[in-house]
Amino acid sequence: MTLEFPNQSRSFDEMRGAIRFSGYDGMMQVPFLIEAAALTKSNGLTAARTPSEAVCLAAFDEARASIEDVARIIYSRNRRPLYVLTSADFSGRSR
Repeated sequence: MTLEFPNQSRSFDEMRGAIRFSGYDGMMQVPFLIEAAALTKSNGLTAARTPSEAVCLAAFDEARASIEDVARIIYSRNRRPLYVLTSADFSGRSR
C-alpha cells in the first residue's frame, strides 16, 4: 500500500525538540518525528537558539508537502516502529 497522510494533526514534542505527525499505510498508523533543526534550516533560523513550538509548527505547516514526500521515501526503504526525519533527509531538496 501507499503511505498517506489523511490526518493533518501534528504536535510539538518539547523533550525531543521535534514535531510528531503520522501517516497511514492502509489501517496501520506510521509515526514520524521531524527534528526542529530540519525545520528551522529551511526557514533561515540559526541553530544557536532553540526554536519555539509556534515557530516549529509554522515551519512544519509551510513545508508539509515536502515533509510528507520525504517521509514516503524514507518509509519505502524499510519498516521501523518510528521514523525520525533529520536535515540530512532533506539535503538536495528544495522545500
